[in-house]
Amino acid sequence: MSGALSSIRVLELSRVLAGPWAGQILADLGAEVIKVERPGVGDDTRHWGPPFLKDAQGKETSEAAYFLSANRNKRSITVDLRRPEGQRLIRDLACRSDVLLENFKVGGLAAYGLDYASLRSINPRLVYCSITGFGQTGPYAERPGYDFMIQAMGGLMSLTGRADGEVGAGPLKVGVAVTDIFTGLYAAVAVLAALYHCKQSGIGQYIDLALMDVQVACLANQTLNYLTTGQPPRRLGNAHPNIVPYQDFPTADGSFILTVGNDEQFHSFCEVAGHPEWSLDERFASNQVRVAHRDKLIPLIRQTTVFRTTADWLAALEAVGVPCGPINDLAQVFADPQIVARRLQIELPHPLAGMVPQVASPIRLSGTPVSYRQAPPLLGEHTEQVLTEVLGLGDEIAALRQSGVI
Repeated sequence: MSGALSSIRVLELSRVLAGPWAGQILADLGAEVIKVERPGVGDDTRHWGPPFLKDAQGKETSEAAYFLSANRNKRSITVDLRRPEGQRLIRDLACRSDVLLENFKVGGLAAYGLDYASLRSINPRLVYCSITGFGQTGPYAERPGYDFMIQAMGGLMSLTGRADGEVGAGPLKVGVAVTDIFTGLYAAVAVLAALYHCKQSGIGQYIDLALMDVQVACLANQTLNYLTTGQPPRRLGNAHPNIVPYQDFPTADGSFILTVGNDEQFHSFCEVAGHPEWSLDERFASNQVRVAHRDKLIPLIRQTTVFRTTADWLAALEAVGVPCGPINDLAQVFADPQIVARRLQIELPHPLAGMVPQVASPIRLSGTPVSYRQAPPLLGEHTEQVLTEVLGLGDEIAALRQSGVI
């Protein structure tokens, strides 16, 4: 079986995480993704370590774990975009591509004749996706943008962390660059929509994606909590602003997560906890009143959960259909029987390490399943191959390499 996007060629001129994440999604779905990198340097994340991938003898290779997380199923070529010969190569590749992903600063590629207007004139079907910190318009358009600062500016950190007055209170970033990840996901969705339109119309289009826009859009219920009340939501630690009880609770040997989603589940929890009277209390009988009286209910629950072990709570609550779970570290995650059964940890052959670990795509398609064809590439590993196969170059390649264009 061929992948769903096996007829699509993507030219990826992006680095770090948001653009490469989008490229990896498209590559997993079968697209041919050609990653263009700077000669001798490559994607910034190639150097973001330790940790680095180790070979069979346990020695570190040149491949940073960060880079390995977002670049499988791609071919890497090195091209110096500052050189006219390099710009010509990219234009020729763009003529033969369906999609171009880039995350240069606003207007950054225009100086090279590689902006959307220039490439559209030679390939009207091209879907051109630009990812920037703040988008192509607005007073911040010229500013660089990184995930951490966007989490702060876009409101996420105002919602993340312990509540004011608690020990350790204050804003926190999420432990993963979620703004970059979400932007990569939105980019992939936008590209697929534009490709579908192109299939119908024969015309490509320009996609303007901003990390800031994505961050604000992804605040979901919290944005509407504010827009409908005019009151900025406050940090609640692990608690939920709209559902109670929905947070972590202490146990005799640690803690666990309790996520009561409706009143029936709350009734079942109360039975297991040995306090059926809670579900009859007018302060706690419905989620609406539980939210209003969380300061009364949560201490009562904490005083109860602490007397039984985590395993005891999980077994008892799962038996009556109350959603709950342990708080796992990554070692526990990848040992979890559900993760093992779903085969989320995979390995791919790697030229330096023998094998490289990867996390499987969560996309499960019955007719055109995700394929894992190639490990994240070495810097410039496929330059000659791509220039030969896609552009039909021959003897010129040696001259380009000798002059430092590739």
